[in-house]
Amino acid sequence: MESPVMSADLPDWTRRAFSAPRMRPYLEAAGNDGREAVALYWWNVEISAAFYGPLHCLEIVLRNALHGQLAARYGRSDWWAAAPLTEHGVRLVEEAADKCRRRLGRRGRSGPTADDVVAELSFGFWVSLLSNRTGSQYDRLLWVPTLHQAFRPRSGSRAVLHESLETMRLLRNRIMHHEPIHHRDLAADHRRLYQLLNAIDGVVAKEIRVMDRVPFVLARRDAVRSRQAQPWF
Repeated sequence: MESPVMSADLPDWTRRAFSAPRMRPYLEAAGNDGREAVALYWWNVEISAAFYGPLHCLEIVLRNALHGQLAARYGRSDWWAAAPLTEHGVRLVEEAADKCRRRLGRRGRSGPTADDVVAELSFGFWVSLLSNRTGSQYDRLLWVPTLHQAFRPRSGSRAVLHESLETMRLLRNRIMHHEPIHHRDLAADHRRLYQLLNAIDGVVAKEIRVMDRVPFVLARRDAVRSRQAQPWF
C-alpha cells in the first residue's frame, strides 16, 4: 500500500505512468518533496544517458582489446575453441553462438562468424576473463601469458583492473535497467571509467572525452533538483 505521504506528495501522473514503488527511492531522497522527487527522477535519466556513451565505448574497447590478444595467442579468430575457458565461460560462448544462429537464421544467413559471436558476448564475459578469484585458472593461463598485454604498462594490478571493471559493469547494468544511480559517487565512477580507458588506449580515451557530457550533467544536479534548470535529454 502507498503511504499517506507518498500518495499526497507525488503527482498523480507519476504514480500512473511510473508507479509509486518506482518513485519511492526518489521521494525518500528528496525528503518527501514530490516536486523535487520528480526533478531528481529526470536528472537520473539525464545522468544515465550521459554515462551511456563512455560506458558503451569502454565495453567495446575492452572487448576488442581482449579479443585481439586472444586471437593472436591462439592463431584463430574463434580462439574460444582452443582457449582454456571455465565451464561457465564455455556456456556463455555457446549461448552467444546460439543467439547468433537464431538471429541469422531468421534472415536466411548461415553462420555465425567469429565476429558475430564476439559482438554477442556480454560485458560480463569479457570482465570475467580478468577474474582473480581464488582457484581461477585464468590467472596463469590467460592473464600472465596474454591478457596483460591488452593494457598499458603501469596500469595497476590485475586485481584493481578487475574490480574497477566489475564496478563499471554493475553501473552499466543499473543504467540499462533504468534503475536509480543518483545515490552513487558518480564523480568517482567517472574517474574510474577514464582510468580504465586510459589503461587500454590513451588516444581513444582522449577522443571519448570530446563527447562526454557527464561533468556537465553532474554540475547541473542541484539546479535541476531545485527546478532552476531543466534536464537536457
